[in-house]
Amino acid sequence: MKHNRVIYVISIVGLAALITMLNVTSPTEIGPVGVLLFFTTLYVVVFSLIVILMHLFKRIALKKGSFGHKDYLYSAVLAFGPIMLLMARSFGAINLWTISLIVLFLTLAEFLVYKRI
Repeated sequence: MKHNRVIYVISIVGLAALITMLNVTSPTEIGPVGVLLFFTTLYVVVFSLIVILMHLFKRIALKKGSFGHKDYLYSAVLAFGPIMLLMARSFGAINLWTISLIVLFLTLAEFLVYKRI
């Protein structure tokens, strides 16, 4: 249960950092390192949110209290989906083809986690 507290703290700190970055700077002022920091922080927040939601789902629907190593890997792969959508949106390439390729990539990555570990 100690790792759940770490995830809660990381998600709160990451969310505070994201809110601060969005209110204080703009993409042109922050530079390439700041944009990288933004995407990394967003990934951490989305990862934490997915871990919390998966943990609640396992506890409520599946009646299991344990959250294994594989579940964290599933969450890490799934958390990359919104980041890819945001990057595609920044390029102006959101259409059905892009979304289907992102879903295909996430499905293949989840399958790789399922088979490898």
